[in-house]
Amino acid sequence: MNLKIVAILSTLTLIAAPNALAQHEHHATPTPAANTNTTALAVGQGTVKKIDPEKLRLTLAHAPIKKLGWPAMTMPFAVTDKALLQKLKVNDVVRFELKDEQTIVAVEVVTGK
Repeated sequence: MNLKIVAILSTLTLIAAPNALAQHEHHATPTPAANTNTTALAVGQGTVKKIDPEKLRLTLAHAPIKKLGWPAMTMPFAVTDKALLQKLKVNDVVRFELKDEQTIVAVEVVTGK
């Protein structure tokens, strides 16, 4: 009788183990929502010339952006979030990421003036 109990427990362990492992792996794997695509179209550096938080616009005098074939120029960009503008001041040198040719999705101050 003892041998039957061992056999049943062994069988239950083998059945439960893959399910427990699958549950553990599920929690270790990020959800699709956490895997947001943050790949930027291009990255650039420039000097802040104008900040318009009401219109979510940032005007930059930027260096050439080789990936886009752009020469150095001054131009306005849309920003995706007002919070991106909060720490910026005119004449700050910033690094920025573009999601498309008109929209900044990330910006950080490199040097402030």
